[in-house]
Amino acid sequence: MPSDARLAGRLDPASTVLLTVECQRGVVGPDSALPELAEEARGSGALANVARLVAAAHHAGVQVLHAVAERRPDGRGASRNARLFRAAERLPVRQTTGSPAVRIADPIPVSAGDLVVRRLHGLSPIAGTEVDALLRNFGCRTLVVTGVSANVAIPNAVFDAVNLGYTAVVPADAIAGVPADYTPALVRHTLALVATVTRTDDVLACWRRPPGTR
Repeated sequence: MPSDARLAGRLDPASTVLLTVECQRGVVGPDSALPELAEEARGSGALANVARLVAAAHHAGVQVLHAVAERRPDGRGASRNARLFRAAERLPVRQTTGSPAVRIADPIPVSAGDLVVRRLHGLSPIAGTEVDALLRNFGCRTLVVTGVSANVAIPNAVFDAVNLGYTAVVPADAIAGVPADYTPALVRHTLALVATVTRTDDVLACWRRPPGTR
């Protein structure tokens, strides 16, 4: 892990954006379409850590983006070119536009300054969405990636961020996937090669520092 000074330098609130990935009720809420993933996100403390990071970002003036995956009621525009997409069509809970399933899950706080970016297709919260343009307009240099799942969307987000020239920071205790032992393996053998891996408390410590000491 980077030193406190190096991490603080990368997490300057003026050039950092916090991204939450698929932290929506229909994915990590009590009525999730994916109960095993929801249980892991909650039981591991990952969802609570996402909530802590969002609250701290609000206090520190860090821009927050919430990436939500959803589909139209008629399914138009939805991807069907992978087994995952076809399986999602058979789940009892649908991530339908405008439904409670696509609202940000408790206990994550949402402020008026947060932006919610919704996608109808694909696997990535960045590729094919407006996230890159928004990040550039915010003057973002560092993207903090949190949420689910470590199996698919999180590595997609990290790879896309790095390919687009951003520094990716991943608080390893604020992401979750299934099975439980898959996430640390992904972090160690894949994400650590391309992102700055840290922990929630270390990010919070950086954002609590007075501006002149970051």
